[in-house]
Amino acid sequence: MNRLTGKVAVVTGAGRGIGAAIARAFAAEGAAVVLAELDIETAQASAREIAGQTGAKTLAVRTDVTQSASVQAAVSEAQQAFGPVDVLVNNAGINVFADPLTMTDDDWRRCFAVDLDGVWNGCRAVLPGMVERRAGSIINIASTHAFQIIPGCFPYPVAKHGVIGLTRALGIEYAPKNVRVNAIAPGYIETQLTHDWWNAQPDPQAARRATLELPPMKRIGKPEEVAMTAVFLASDEAPFINASCITIDGGRTALHHE
Repeated sequence: MNRLTGKVAVVTGAGRGIGAAIARAFAAEGAAVVLAELDIETAQASAREIAGQTGAKTLAVRTDVTQSASVQAAVSEAQQAFGPVDVLVNNAGINVFADPLTMTDDDWRRCFAVDLDGVWNGCRAVLPGMVERRAGSIINIASTHAFQIIPGCFPYPVAKHGVIGLTRALGIEYAPKNVRVNAIAPGYIETQLTHDWWNAQPDPQAARRATLELPPMKRIGKPEEVAMTAVFLASDEAPFINASCITIDGGRTALHHE
């Protein structure tokens, strides 16, 4: 339970779902955790809960990942509170699903501003310090949409393909400086967004059953299962894993479809 003792971690979009699970897991492993979140009240509530459960140092910072200055300010607050940032998890993201020919320019820009620019803004904010110290781990939350296309989900997979490209390019660029950049690609994970999607369907229970039938394991993932992998990549147990992507989908993307 001490794999991240002494480390300072920043997690974007950490107010709920996968981000909150990662922040909680990091704190349980001894890290000081900064929850960088647009919804500051949600982040503050999660930070208090995590501190109460783990005794870890936590800090909630209002952060708009689409704005480079906002992300840089969050990293500066993290450094002032706890010291140099050792780990960054770029988790903040949104679903934008539209028809390519009727999608608005605003939807296109909104998707890329959060899902790709937001990741780059985070990387750019922490890289100078990591390069200077010749140590650091950046973890980008991608998606199985990054390598499999599902009709009706445009332009989300385009942005997530970009996240994988960014991960690999930065991982190679800064490998000589001992800064590792990796990605995690979750499949279906049971978050509030998943429940919201089920509930928006004509038959929510049927939609839920259909989703659970998709993975070979006949269930979907839990946020905590993504968090376990993030802990591993953030720790000193993964020193030679770089420019890689770990898929967490119960085998769904490996399954051949007739």
